[in-house]
Amino acid sequence: MPIYEYICQDCGLRFDLLRSMKDADAPIACQACSSQHTTRTLSLFNAQSGGRIVAGGGKDGCAGCTGGSCASCGH
Repeated sequence: MPIYEYICQDCGLRFDLLRSMKDADAPIACQACSSQHTTRTLSLFNAQSGGRIVAGGGKDGCAGCTGGSCASCGH
């Protein structure tokens, strides 16, 4: 099962949960304030092959990749 990230629209808490794909967008209560005003957020990821970053984003992603993939920038 994948891990999904959520944010509470009322208190701003970001939290993640292990949920099935079919339940990913089903309503879920905030873990801090119990509000039902939560939404799934975009999750960043990183994939490596042989020590090279081949896809992803976030703090470990290649900042020089402007062509849409790390393969295009040569890093």
